[in-house]
Amino acid sequence: MLSHHYDRSRAIAVASQASGLIAIVALETWLGDAARPWQGLVFALMLAFGLGLALRSYYLKQKARRDCERAGRERARKASDSWMSD
Repeated sequence: MLSHHYDRSRAIAVASQASGLIAIVALETWLGDAARPWQGLVFALMLAFGLGLALRSYYLKQKARRDCERAGRERARKASDSWMSD
């Protein structure tokens, strides 16, 4: 079954990779063999952007996990406090 969850980071990654590929092909079309250094630069930027998005995703997942654990500890502390006051 298909998920209807929209992942903004994934959409940005796909769009950036598509635009990088278009830029590489366009450079080859316009500049011929002189495009090689520029294509390398575009490729390096594509890799850096992809890595940045991956690190951002990892950071957000870890932050969500920590927040969830913190909320669980807070609930447990409140439950033990209310039990002790009874």
